[in-house]
Parts: sequence; structure tokens; C-alpha cells
Amino acid sequence: MSQHFLGFGLGLRTDHFHDVLEQKPDLDWFEVISENFMVDGGKPKYYLHSIREHYPMVMHGVSMSLGSTDPLDMDYLKRLKQLHDELQPEWFSDHLCWTGLEGVNAHDLLPMPYTEEAISHCVERIQRIQDYMGRQMLIENVSSYISYAESGMTEWEFLREVTDRADCHILFDVNNIYVSARNHDFDPLDYIKGTNAERVRQFHLAGHTDYGDYVIDTHDHDIPDPVWKLYKEALLHFGPVSTMIERDDNIPSLEALMAELDIARRIAADTLTEDQLTPRYKDAV
Repeated sequence: MSQHFLGFGLGLRTDHFHDVLEQKPDLDWFEVISENFMVDGGKPKYYLHSIREHYPMVMHGVSMSLGSTDPLDMDYLKRLKQLHDELQPEWFSDHLCWTGLEGVNAHDLLPMPYTEEAISHCVERIQRIQDYMGRQMLIENVSSYISYAESGMTEWEFLREVTDRADCHILFDVNNIYVSARNHDFDPLDYIKGTNAERVRQFHLAGHTDYGDYVIDTHDHDIPDPVWKLYKEALLHFGPVSTMIERDDNIPSLEALMAELDIARRIAADTLTEDQLTPRYKDAV
């Protein structure tokens, strides 16, 4: 896995555009939300390309709707490929979920039923996307708040089957697993142990809102201790994996996020060897 290890990064957000260019913070890479830059020009694209001159990047989407029964949006994929060709990211990703039906956007990342039919459906769509893009993609596990009576396996079994059959990779969201484990009363270590380590290319870390009886993935808080503990367990199982922090609301200063990222670095340094933690910007997915 170390040949794909980019090090430690942040999600690139509008609030920090100017500070990133002015300060050139000591981080290894940025993740960008694809849909924010799938336009012909403008100020966001200027900052994107200016920052890209100094940092490796990966692209992360929220609108592919891999699990929907609607046809794949080829106009969306065309614009995604154009951005990919411009940016030359290390990889691109989206979520293992559906976001709408019959042309109606739910504006949420909705979980799949864990069935053989759903596996076949997602695999076929991922393979078509990878053929169109000309490279493998990463798919992310989502946080969930509902379950389906039709499901005949665990989420991690579903994820493993989809990624193995489609021959794609995994964006392993540690916070989402904590959130779903709380909501559905399973052991998050079972999820980690049941995931194919050879498929994992990236970690997401984030905060959430804890309502006691349930947890919502809000990305508007600092990363809490239980998620940090789960991150350490993920490192022990998967080894060095490119790690970044997502923050989408109540966004703090760049300095504050860098300080939080230093916690991830310290946990990784206490868990893995120095050689394992040397970033390598080659042999990307």
C-alpha cells in the first residue's frame, strides 16, 4: 500500500483559498469536491489551478449516484473527465450510494440495500464509469440512518463484493463507520477486519453530531476521541493510507485544521514505522 501513500492532507475549501496560496502550509495534498470545479472558468478555477501548482490533488464527487436505477449521467461524466484531464489528480472517487430517482435529486447520500441484485447493479455501473474515465476509481462507504428488510449481508460484506467484482478501490471513511456503527449497533472493528486492505487507498476523518440515541455525519465539529481511536485501529489493519480531514460547516481557520491534522500525524507516527509514512507520489490508481 505504501506505493500509493500521499501522506496527510485536507479538503480544499473556499474559506482557505487565499491562505493556502499565501502561507503554503506544510501538508502533502488536497482533496477537492469535483462538482465545485466542473465549470469553464471563474475565480474558483483560478485558485484551483494556482494551488495545484504546489500540491498533489485528488478529486472527490458527491453526485454520481452509483446505486440509482436512473441512467448514468453522461453529461456529468463528460465534465468530470474534462476536470480530471485538467487537474491530473492522483485518483477520483465518489460514494457507494444513490442520490436520486427518476430525475429527482434527494440531496443526500442514501445507502444501498445489501443484496446480490444491488451488487450486480453497482458493479456494472462502476465498470462503465472506469471504462469511460480510463482508470480505476475509489468508492466511499456512506454513513447511514436506515436499513432495508431485503438486506442479506453486512455493509462490509457488500462493500467487499462490489469492489472485488468491479476491480475498484475504497475510500474508507472512518467517521462514517463510527456513525453507522452507533446507529445500527454493530462493532466497527468488524467492519475494519472485514474490509479488503488491498483495496483501501484513502481515509476520511471528520467530526459528527451526537444526539445520544443516534449520530449524524455533519462535518461541522472537531474529530472526537472515539473516531481517533478507530483511526488507530484502521492504521493497524490497513497500514499507511493517505489521510485527510473533511470539514464542511463551522469551518475553522487553516491553522486550526493544520493543528488537527497534526493529531493524525502523531497517531500514525505512534502506530507505523517512519519508512511506512514516507509519501510516494507515483503509481497512482
